[in-house]
Amino acid sequence: MLSGMETVVALLVVGTILILLETVLPGMIAGLVGFGCLVAGVVLAYVHFGPQTGNYVLLGVLAGLVTLGLLWIRFFPDSRVGRLFITRQTVGNLGVERPELLHQTGSALTVLRPSGTALIDGARVDVVSEGGLIERGTPIKVVAVEGLRVVVRAC
Repeated sequence: MLSGMETVVALLVVGTILILLETVLPGMIAGLVGFGCLVAGVVLAYVHFGPQTGNYVLLGVLAGLVTLGLLWIRFFPDSRVGRLFITRQTVGNLGVERPELLHQTGSALTVLRPSGTALIDGARVDVVSEGGLIERGTPIKVVAVEGLRVVVRAC
């Protein structure tokens, strides 16, 4: 059977290892169990050894967590293991900007009050009218493309 101090040290070591493993294991279970072990170690230090030793253990755990956190932030992303989890490239283009629509004409598929759908060059496009209401079927012209926003006005 472990003595009081051995139990505290074992809980702190197991807790630290589990929190470090959380970086590579999915689900947050290891991190939560590790945090629970750290809390249990601190509580047992207070119970078995009094407030002075409990305070030292608590300060040591907090200092260790801060130090390990800063070291992890500094070195993990550039480590061999970290590079397995971090992508450094762009996977694809979102294709949200549509500059080719500028100055195109079409017709309102829905009532634009001020937003709705228009048929422009054979494609359905979400649009916003420049002014007020535009009735369904009204010819429209694209006057601006601002990121996702396609602004139209009645012809």
